[in-house]
Amino acid sequence: MRLIERYIFRRAAGTFLLSLGALVGVVWATQALRQMNIVTAKGAALLVFLEITALALPFLTIVVAPFALLIAALQTLNAFNSESELVVLSASGASRFVVLKPLATLAGLVAVTMLALSLWISPMALRLLRENLTQINVDLVANIVQPGRFIQIEKDLTFHIRNRAGDGTLGGLFVDDARDPEIAFTYIADKASIIEMFGKTLLVMRDGVIQRRTQKDGNLSLIDFQSYAFDLSAMTPQSTAPVFRPSERPTAELWAAGGPNPDAYAQTNAGRLRSELHDRFAQPMLPIVFTLIAFLALGDARTTRESRGLPIIGAVVAAGTMRGAWFGATSAAATSTAAVGLLYGLAGVGIGGALFLIATDRSVALPAPIGRFLEAVGEWAGAISARIARRFGYVPEREA
Repeated sequence: MRLIERYIFRRAAGTFLLSLGALVGVVWATQALRQMNIVTAKGAALLVFLEITALALPFLTIVVAPFALLIAALQTLNAFNSESELVVLSASGASRFVVLKPLATLAGLVAVTMLALSLWISPMALRLLRENLTQINVDLVANIVQPGRFIQIEKDLTFHIRNRAGDGTLGGLFVDDARDPEIAFTYIADKASIIEMFGKTLLVMRDGVIQRRTQKDGNLSLIDFQSYAFDLSAMTPQSTAPVFRPSERPTAELWAAGGPNPDAYAQTNAGRLRSELHDRFAQPMLPIVFTLIAFLALGDARTTRESRGLPIIGAVVAAGTMRGAWFGATSAAATSTAAVGLLYGLAGVGIGGALFLIATDRSVALPAPIGRFLEAVGEWAGAISARIARRFGYVPEREA
């Protein structure tokens, strides 16, 4: 790779990493907030929360990486145009492939990384995420430890706590147990903790009082205690095996259509397994398609008077259209075997068509009517802006 190609590669790669980090961070934050309530109910809430939500990062990276690369390619090419570097390269007689080669190399590296994430890393991480969430959902502690709420574990058994400390200690515990038809108990404790001991789940209460009330005549008696253990074992639900979605299953299992002994989900959703399998193999081609779209939009040298806004918008719209068609093809592949070819066909047509235009030294432009319409809209918006500016006393320098 020549010096100019290494220079272009470094700039594009740096912008890609920044864009990828920003996009993954935003998407991760929106997904993490959905898990906040159930995860923070466990002890060591922050550590468990980060561990659970980090497992979704490989999958999120696959989703946003093509768009991060599109942003990087557009920004790099636009900067080269603004700084007249593309003009210098064109004037020196350099081929268009001098600029395309480093961008295509970066796209190839991103595609290989996405392939590894799609086939191995992401399914493994999502599977572990599903197992952890299933365990949390059946965990009695996660159901009880919700400060400020009255939680009915079962009929006539209600829990309430005021707060939970960072070490898992419960403060302001209230338990109302009216399951016995003859005697009802109310437990009030200043502090409590839930521990596992001798194969049982115990609620150990400290510094509290037990109110014993007969159901027949309402007679009430009080018992003070310093420490009291309440057995929760009978109420602890047994863990159930999670049902794994197609994205959470190993690639080998998808290839074998659920394996030699497919579960009930695999038997009734064979189409979704097939769609997921082919999506994993075809999706890594998207970074290459998006890079070629960006190059077609801004890969040619432009003067400072030529607008670059419309080509950028056109590239974003084309990439969004491609991604939307990809989702449609993925959904269709779940119900029709013939639709599987659409996944590879979309990528093949995009790559082949773009390379043909580049090899024949052709440029892509908006149809003349659309271009004239957008120019008219821009002039109209400029006139409105100028009128508003004059209304508030601002006079542009060229009119002053």
